[in-house]
Amino acid sequence: MEDYFSSFNSFLIRFRVSANLFLSQFEPLALLLIPLLTLVIARALHSLLSVVHDKGLKATLVGLFMTSVKLIPGVKSYIDAEKQKVVDKLQSGSKSKREEWRTELPTTGFGVGTIEEMKDAKSKDVDWQGKCSGTVYIGGSESEGHFSLINEACSMFAHTNPLHLDVFQSVGRFEAEVVAMTADLLGSKEKASGGQICGNMTSGGTESILLAVKTSRDYMKMKKGITKPEMVIAESAHSAYDKAAQYFNIKLRRAPVNKEFKADVKAIRQHINRNTIMIVGSAPGFPHGIIDPIEELGKLADSYGICFHVDLCLGGFVLPFARKLGYPIPPFDFTVKGVTSVSIDVHKYGLAPKGTSVVLYRNHEIRKHQFVAVTEWSGGLYVSPTIAGSRPGALIAGAWAAMMSLGLQGYLENTRKIMEASKMIEKGIKEISELFIIGKPDMTIVAFGSSVLDIFEVNDIMSSKGWHLNALQRPNSLHICVTLQHVPVVDTFLQDLRDAVQTVKENPGPISGGLAPIYGAAGKMPDRGMVQELLVNYMDGTC
Repeated sequence: MEDYFSSFNSFLIRFRVSANLFLSQFEPLALLLIPLLTLVIARALHSLLSVVHDKGLKATLVGLFMTSVKLIPGVKSYIDAEKQKVVDKLQSGSKSKREEWRTELPTTGFGVGTIEEMKDAKSKDVDWQGKCSGTVYIGGSESEGHFSLINEACSMFAHTNPLHLDVFQSVGRFEAEVVAMTADLLGSKEKASGGQICGNMTSGGTESILLAVKTSRDYMKMKKGITKPEMVIAESAHSAYDKAAQYFNIKLRRAPVNKEFKADVKAIRQHINRNTIMIVGSAPGFPHGIIDPIEELGKLADSYGICFHVDLCLGGFVLPFARKLGYPIPPFDFTVKGVTSVSIDVHKYGLAPKGTSVVLYRNHEIRKHQFVAVTEWSGGLYVSPTIAGSRPGALIAGAWAAMMSLGLQGYLENTRKIMEASKMIEKGIKEISELFIIGKPDMTIVAFGSSVLDIFEVNDIMSSKGWHLNALQRPNSLHICVTLQHVPVVDTFLQDLRDAVQTVKENPGPISGGLAPIYGAAGKMPDRGMVQELLVNYMDGTC
């Protein structure tokens, strides 16, 4: 053993002498800078590889190329000018209208005359009845029926704020009952749910999603110690998850959909790693009205011990009733093992006033991570359940009134009407040879495209007829989200669509004032960063 250590020491001495002899050829400063330079290069390569991994090689190369091109004198200013032209086109004259808007208080108040001023402004709004995809979910005229009921309910509680529960106890009761009734629709009383479903009302689907993501992040940090959180969504998942990722510093990984336009479970599994906090499924997805494989995703989440959020913002007040009516609806709620949270909008098919949604959790242990509690504020002890502190009790009351006035039978009848109307529209579009349906819609959204026509030119013609449809990409397509407003106008919609297709077929090319060239160019533009800049510039000039 002593011989072994002696030989090893002799080797170290010879190695040190050889190394010192070799390094003596270099300047001391060089010996100091080379390791630092190597570290900088290694970090740069690591960053580059991370970007390539996140965005893909093509997108990374395009981004580097465009950044380099913009360094050429005059190129950046030219590109900025061209982008501004597109933004101006998108705004379509709204700038001139804004010039007439008030920028300061009137010297003397209008008093009750304010209402007449508002009526005049409202009269200039677009005619939305029966013409808009989604948008308004309540049927009939806004001056009668269900509209009138929720308007009266909101008016009664316009002064209330659930922040002050000791004062507005009725609003606290309404919120608790809305949450409980909504949870009941999603299996809260079934044994498989665990019997602890809980939640809160929010201002809309986006806030419900934001809270679910924030809660999942904090819960998984406590449970697994994850400090660099990531979440995996299908490319059909709502853009609210991008917003949540930006707000809460979460890395977003986007997986492709399969040939049926459903979330690809295998692709999502490939994105899961030790930093993954949650995956997402939609029931249905906003673009195509198709339900993701919720059961398979639930098993996947459960096997990895991570959170699984189901986006029921659109489907929550349709799918439970459609299932009762006999439609083949796959599992989607808390009876599915692995589901930890759900978002569901009451202001869509729940027919509540705009600004009402519910976020639900499987148990209180998870939900506690949604709350913010402050103990060191000089203003006293503070705790808040949602993003907003003060909240409009009027909307909570309106949601309660909507649900109580309709009841189970009311929702069943409404669901029957809109599901039948959706199937009629789907059948009618299939009969137009130039169009095809995207996937197999499970609910009340029908998406369609064309292999022979520019579908965005069809949209421009439909817009000229007063229709407001949603333009989609990947693939280029349109969709209509069917509401009670569309039930009486199904035949009109299909006839206008047939006429629009025929017009584009006979006279292909953009119409004056149409947005088809912009939509088409945006879809084909390889530099997605530039598309993002266009959207930001548009929004900056709009609000």
